Amino acid sequence: MRVLIIGGTRFVGRALTQAALDAGHDVTLFNRGQTNPDLFPQAEHLQGDRDGGLDALEGRTWDAAIDTCGYVPRLVRDSTELLKDAVEHYTFISTISVYDESVYTSTGATEDAPLATLEDETTEEVTGDTYGGLKVLCEQAAETVMPGRVLHARPGLIIGPHDPTDRFTYWPVQVARGGQVLAPPEDAPLQVIDVRDLAKWLVAMIEARKTGAYNATGPAYPLTYDKVMIDCREAAGEDAAEVHHASAEFLLEHEVQPMGALPLWLPESHAGMFRVSVEKALADGLALRPLPETIEDTLAWFKDERGLDDDLRAGIDDDRKRELLKLL
Repeated sequence: MRVLIIGGTRFVGRALTQAALDAGHDVTLFNRGQTNPDLFPQAEHLQGDRDGGLDALEGRTWDAAIDTCGYVPRLVRDSTELLKDAVEHYTFISTISVYDESVYTSTGATEDAPLATLEDETTEEVTGDTYGGLKVLCEQAAETVMPGRVLHARPGLIIGPHDPTDRFTYWPVQVARGGQVLAPPEDAPLQVIDVRDLAKWLVAMIEARKTGAYNATGPAYPLTYDKVMIDCREAAGEDAAEVHHASAEFLLEHEVQPMGALPLWLPESHAGMFRVSVEKALADGLALRPLPETIEDTLAWFKDERGLDDDLRAGIDDDRKRELLKLL
């Protein structure tokens, strides 16, 4: 199969490229050549810009295309318009953030749950407030141009080696550094998917020409922070930090920002984001590796690539953490 990947060298795209190559497919990467340009010499590399610079894609054909970096509906529409007669199948990497905020007060949201809307559908500014609504419009743009030929993958929080955000990486690294760690409530929920599992499943879905929307996260059982912290401590070994779980009431009282100061923690009012249904994806072959494996691999990658003491791009600063731990 000839696969075109828009992006393909950063985190999700990187994993997708590797998965497609591992499956024996011929891969073409289209991007600006600014991130990890030396990766995947065995793939064809086309340079351009999806905002007005799609010329390199003209006059070519592929069996399938994967859009890893569509955030603005105008640009997704441009890409699909150009490729609608050049590819048979189009995969759009969306997000579980497409759902209306009301969905996150419940449990088990399926792919048919109400979607987010934007008051101004012409905006192209991607913010925390517009991200989900813009992804909805991107999905709709792709489906309008290529009806019945689009796979809308809606991942949850994607984790694993090469994650540039450090949102999940924060936890195994903090625990491995020793000392004391401030953690969310033990029963706080979390849903995550290893980027490698997502990529392998998507390649299989593309091979089978699957279409429609799929929530793609995990695990297949309810995951809470007590399990996450236990797995992080086991990965860290004898130097593991002592973990202190704070109540939601304590964290909110002391203005600890959800999803920010404590990465990937949400209070109960929004915890439905970490309780969406993944039954449809599991029924279509989504296989998820054990969380301890992801934690160990992520920690090993961080140590090798950056060093255990490198600054983290997410999470609470050490002084504030120590201050809060004294108040517990």
